[in-house]
Amino acid sequence: MKPDDLISHIIVDEYSSTPKYKQLTNAILSAIEIGKLKRNSLLPSINELSFKLEISRDTAEKGYRHLRKLGVVESVPGKGYFVVNTAFARKLKICLFFNKLSTHKKIIYDSFTKAIGDQASIDFYIYNNDFALFKKLLISKKDEYSHYVIIPHFIEGGENAHDVINTIPKEKLIILDKLLPGITGEYAAAYENFAQDIYAALEQALNKLSNYHTLKIIFPRDSYFPKEILSGFYRFCQQYAFNHKVIHNIRDEEISVGEVYINLMEDDLVILIERLIALKLKIGKDVGVISYNETPLKRIILDGLTTISTDFKELGVKAAELILSNRTEKIEVPFYLTLRKSL
Repeated sequence: MKPDDLISHIIVDEYSSTPKYKQLTNAILSAIEIGKLKRNSLLPSINELSFKLEISRDTAEKGYRHLRKLGVVESVPGKGYFVVNTAFARKLKICLFFNKLSTHKKIIYDSFTKAIGDQASIDFYIYNNDFALFKKLLISKKDEYSHYVIIPHFIEGGENAHDVINTIPKEKLIILDKLLPGITGEYAAAYENFAQDIYAALEQALNKLSNYHTLKIIFPRDSYFPKEILSGFYRFCQQYAFNHKVIHNIRDEEISVGEVYINLMEDDLVILIERLIALKLKIGKDVGVISYNETPLKRIILDGLTTISTDFKELGVKAAELILSNRTEKIEVPFYLTLRKSL
């Protein structure tokens, strides 16, 4: 295949969150696998790739550097880049569907890709909790991959998600973070048990919580967070006789001494802390704060925020292990409580 012909087969997908240099390397590896590129085939120059694919020279050069690292291509001064190795096995072609890209989702992505290693091709899509976009992307990518890893969180329309997901052969399916009712057959999953996890985490904090009389959870109306979180919250409050309330908008909520606030969204945490400071309430004494999802910054904010969180790194690692070992079991990754001065 001539270099110009190869460029016509390289597609840089603007919908994909996979870095463009990796899309470039995956396209070249695929061309080798199906025999379009042979040993000693000349590859397009960096300038040609940059111009015809409308990508930066740095991106094109980074793609070739990655291929050199894999031992697939080499460069000859004055001549360009050539294929030097076609004897590689790359059986895994994985499609990731994440509902959003946050600090926590990045931890999952990084740990997953590290555990899978360089011998797998990974395409990464973010559907922004939008079921219509998720459905469009999944249908357009159906049958292209050896595995589909899906985090199924939707703001609306998600009640039909299982019908779409059930079209994927179950041996190719890995559900991540949340089990979805209606998915049939034997498939793999690494997931959180949201109702039990928040109950168990609050139970671990019971000694500290006993210094307060009311628990309030900030749960926005238009939220992708599973309703099972509220089930676990209600059960804990009823079991241990706490006054409790679900707040949809922290901006409008009256804040009083003796209350504990559990926040899910980072934006709500900022608003809550600003209001507590303005009211001159001492956090960890007058009012308690528990934040969902551990991040490094929460170790520092206000001398440390108490968090309840799953192990996001473990979620990514377990999903990778399920693929590499070809297992279809469902692995529950538990929450943990980290007590700090905010409670």
